Amino acid sequence: MGSGIAQTFAAAGFSVKMYDINQQLVDSGFKKITGPLQKRVERGKMKKEDVDAIVGRIHGTVDLKEAASGVDYVVEAVFEEMKVKREVFKMLDEHAPAHAILASNTSSLSISEMAAATKRPDKVIGMHFFNPAPVMQLIEVIRGAATSDETVATSKAIAAKLGKMPVEVKEAPGFVVNRLLVPMMNEAFNLLQEGIASAEDIDKAMTLGTRMPMGPFELADYTGLDIGLHTMETLFHETGDPKFRPSPLLRKYVRAGRVGKKVGKGVYNYNEKGERVS
Repeated sequence: MGSGIAQTFAAAGFSVKMYDINQQLVDSGFKKITGPLQKRVERGKMKKEDVDAIVGRIHGTVDLKEAASGVDYVVEAVFEEMKVKREVFKMLDEHAPAHAILASNTSSLSISEMAAATKRPDKVIGMHFFNPAPVMQLIEVIRGAATSDETVATSKAIAAKLGKMPVEVKEAPGFVVNRLLVPMMNEAFNLLQEGIASAEDIDKAMTLGTRMPMGPFELADYTGLDIGLHTMETLFHETGDPKFRPSPLLRKYVRAGRVGKKVGKGVYNYNEKGERVS
C-alpha cells in the first residue's frame, strides 16, 4: 500500500518522501510504481514524460529522520500491528515538524491509541486508502478521540486534491467498509466449507447478482487472506460479535501459507504473471 499511496500523492503534484526499513524494500516500492505506469505508456495511455514526472517527485530513503524532516503530512502504512504502529508514531512525532499531520492507513485499528503515543494527538488521523491506491476513489477519513476539526478539514481537502472521495468516519472497529465487507467475506468461506457451492460459483453469484466488480474469494486473494484474517480477529476481539469470528476454513488456508495472489496461491492458484490458473 505504501508505494501506491506515494504514487497517488506524486501524481497529484505533491513532493513525496517514501521511507522503508531497507534499500531493497525502497527499490521494490519504486518497481511497484514504475511497472504498471510503464505498461500504460506501452499501451499509449500515458506519456513517458508524465511517468518520469511522477517518479521524479518521489525521493526514496531508509532514514526515518530524513523522511520526516520538513514534511507537512505523513501517511503511515506499516502492517496492522498496534505495537509497531505506536512505535512508528512515536518516532514520527520526534522527527516531523510540530505542524505536521500524522495519518495512518490502518484498515481497522484505533487512531486514538496511535495518537496517545505522540505529543500531538490533535494532529493524528486515519486516512484509509483502498487497494490499489492510485485507482480506488474512496478514502475513509477517521477521527480519533482527540483529532481536531482542522486536522479533519485538512485531510479531507488533501483527499479531494488527490482526486479521491473522502468519507468522514468516527473511530469504531472496522470503520465503515470493513465493518460491512468482513462479515460477507467470512460467510463466503463458511459457504465454501459447508459445500454449498464452489468458490467459482460463489464469486460468480456475487459478481452477477450484486454487480460487485470482484467476488469475495477474488477479493480475498487480491488483498491477502492473512490481512483479512487479521482484520476479522481484530473486529471479533474489539466487539465480541460472533459474526466476526473467523471461518475455520480461512484459518486453515492461512496456516497452510495460502495467503493469496502475492504468494501464487490462496483460494485460487496463480502463475508468475499473477494470472489465475486451474
